Amino acid sequence: MKAVRVREGDIVQSVDGVFFDVKGLVHPPSRIVAFIRFFPDVSGDRSLGGTRYSKVYSLDKRFRLLEEKFPQYIFYDPVFDETLCGVPIHQVKRVFRPVEGLACLRGKKVLDKLESKAVEFAETVKEAASIPWRSVGVSGSVLIGLHRVSSDIDLLVYGSENCLKVYEALKALMADADVPVKPYGIEGLRRLYRFRSKDTRVSFEAFVRTEKRKVFQGMFRGTDFYVRFVKGWNEVDTRYGAVRYKKVGYATVKARVVDDSEALFTPCTYKISQVETVEGTRVEPLLEIASFRGRFCEQARKGETVIARGKIERVITSEKEYYRLLLGGSPDSYMILC
Repeated sequence: MKAVRVREGDIVQSVDGVFFDVKGLVHPPSRIVAFIRFFPDVSGDRSLGGTRYSKVYSLDKRFRLLEEKFPQYIFYDPVFDETLCGVPIHQVKRVFRPVEGLACLRGKKVLDKLESKAVEFAETVKEAASIPWRSVGVSGSVLIGLHRVSSDIDLLVYGSENCLKVYEALKALMADADVPVKPYGIEGLRRLYRFRSKDTRVSFEAFVRTEKRKVFQGMFRGTDFYVRFVKGWNEVDTRYGAVRYKKVGYATVKARVVDDSEALFTPCTYKISQVETVEGTRVEPLLEIASFRGRFCEQARKGETVIARGKIERVITSEKEYYRLLLGGSPDSYMILC
């Protein structure tokens, strides 16, 4: 069985036509860890190649759909000590890659309105940040041709140096009144909150405190955009099993962020200290808060105090053991500023 090298932002199509969002950069040898996103449905509101598709959003609905229609994509992984969504390698029909997808769009003579906006946004960001085309791509529904007029633009940037350049470029673009790259206003944040609250239940006030200062999301010519930052292959250890995780419980903690250098990337990590267990499983040392979900990127900055709730895991490497709090596994999972 030939291994398939995939990473965050790629989209996998299974042999039965289901589309999955790849999560993270480390995968078991025989499976690709990925969340179901589009599935064949005769009553679906999207169409591709003569087949109608529906989109599934929340994590709860994704697992219920898999249990009811596609149980072969649910599996227990001993390295992550978790029941996950994943596509067996032998059931992979095609892998859609963001950089290739954007290159394809740039080469097309005729684009629809959203495709045209996606290319223009990518060009705007690429030129402002002075990064190569090989480090930027488009994901989401646009990548696979299942977008609608109301769909958003999902951009991917690869490599730490390129990501930091794009981050700074976005800040400059948003500050320029003549550029159509805009941060979310209060109504945009309210709309985003209604969508996000299905999976992350916090108050609107707490939501606004963090989301209003994030520059990798906003509006481009009236269309929502989200930029995901992913490290390059040469910057991470992708050996499956090099790090193992054991679930030990759930907890709400209060902690101070002492290192936010990994907060921009998906997956993201925050190093913490002065940890106080407010509720749930108490462990020591609890050294970090992490998440595979992009919504928790840049959630807090160095020196800030946060309250976070999630799964407590023991992290085991060949050199050391410690604990972390993992965000994003359930709607009860959150991280807010104090």
